[in-house]
Amino acid sequence: MRVRRVRIRVGAVCLALLAVGASGCWGGRTGEEEPIAVGTTEAVAQLDPAGAYDAGSWALYGNVYQSLLTLTPGSSRPVPDAARQCGFQGDDLQSYTCALRPGLTFSNGHPLTAEDVTFSFRRLLRINSPQGPSSLLDTLGSVAADGPDRVTFRLKAPDATFPFKIATGAGSIVDHTTYPADRLRTGRTVDGSGPYLLDSYAPGDRAALRPNPHYQGAAHSAPRRSVTVRWYADPAGLSAAWRRKQLDVAARQLPPADLARLSAADSGIRVSETASANARALVFNLRDGSPVKPLAVRRAIAAVVDRDALARDVHLRTVDPLYSLIPQGLTGHSNPFYDAYPVPDPDRARQLLRDAGIALPVRFTLVHSRGAATGPEAETLKAQLERTGLFQVTTRHVPWEEFQQGYARGAYDAYALSWLADYPDPDTFTSPLVGEDNALHNGYSSPRMERLIRATRREERRDHVAAAFRGVQEVVAEDVPLVPLWQKKDYVLTTSGISGGQYLSDGTGIWRLWELARL
Repeated sequence: MRVRRVRIRVGAVCLALLAVGASGCWGGRTGEEEPIAVGTTEAVAQLDPAGAYDAGSWALYGNVYQSLLTLTPGSSRPVPDAARQCGFQGDDLQSYTCALRPGLTFSNGHPLTAEDVTFSFRRLLRINSPQGPSSLLDTLGSVAADGPDRVTFRLKAPDATFPFKIATGAGSIVDHTTYPADRLRTGRTVDGSGPYLLDSYAPGDRAALRPNPHYQGAAHSAPRRSVTVRWYADPAGLSAAWRRKQLDVAARQLPPADLARLSAADSGIRVSETASANARALVFNLRDGSPVKPLAVRRAIAAVVDRDALARDVHLRTVDPLYSLIPQGLTGHSNPFYDAYPVPDPDRARQLLRDAGIALPVRFTLVHSRGAATGPEAETLKAQLERTGLFQVTTRHVPWEEFQQGYARGAYDAYALSWLADYPDPDTFTSPLVGEDNALHNGYSSPRMERLIRATRREERRDHVAAAFRGVQEVVAEDVPLVPLWQKKDYVLTTSGISGGQYLSDGTGIWRLWELARL
């Protein structure tokens, strides 16, 4: 990760994404007590942590809820947050115990005890929301309280990644007296114990956060400023708000053209650039009746997709072609899709379909939702496939909430989805995406895949499981439940009067709004 000062040149007008020479173009906000304004396209799907498994929701959860563990900037191992200590009991990696910090309280004044912890995990699994993170806790067998401040998890199989998982939004602790045990909580309030209190919330528009004076946890500095998070429907809306100086911070996702014009020549704004594990894939519906269920169809699509053209023409080189389930930079990364499909090959695709007796052209719908240049990307994929004469593709844009519900029930033939790492371990790209009952809900399952995933979880020394992760990726390239498209860096832009922007994207999957401050 690096932080640099930049100027973006787009003509001669002083815009929020341009600073043309005048040192006063970016002056910051004058009101010392004014909340720091943060803009993003990653909106919150659900305030109840049992009902959402997306980057926007989890960004908020990490600020208003606590988990037993968390990840500190640059860390590779979870550290205690609501807990004062945690650890596996014995060598079998199937019993995990945490002791809570004393004196924890929720925002409503209720004490946070082991009963709340056990309740939070049990209700998440009981509700089992299609849009929720229950699939992440697939190894959790039971959880029990041993007194007011001690919790023990029993796992169904060895899982060295379990501490990472409870450090995510899936581990958010809620008040057992104010959250229903068997359904999602509705309304626009939360009862959490995180660094911030949620003062107000307007879905799809904004959330007002103020420092929690009673917070106790791993954050090395308590929040110094109130923050207003504003959500925009698309990257163009975020860019326009940034240009109009309505924001102090802009993150996820600016248009590729804006990012491509970043220059290191100006002191007007700051850019935090992280080699983030942010990947995008074309996901296939493998349920009965889907036109892309036949393996030959999926392999033919994989043989035709031109990642270089996507990176060059759509994303203006702000992304890198990806040929694997696990992005570059993570343990075990390999390139099996490049080995199997090194260049776009329409003739090979035609032969695959002919050998399988597939009627041509193959007609299917490609659905997309939020993300930078998502429309042009879908149209480019459509053009690549249809140029072969083998496919007839209908593209459709769907609003984010409807999109999540749709792919969860198998309503789409194929869809494009970005996946941001939840924690700094390659497991975050394996079990949630290709494991049994995965978060993609595309009907994929494989006994061979399950054996490999279990093998990756049996070793606490994560650098010792690279071979098993390579095996996972090879199976994905053979079975093609999805086609990896690209991975990208994560960018956070701040005005020159704001510090701490780099902590909103440091590769750990946590949005540390409490690190933001005015200079």
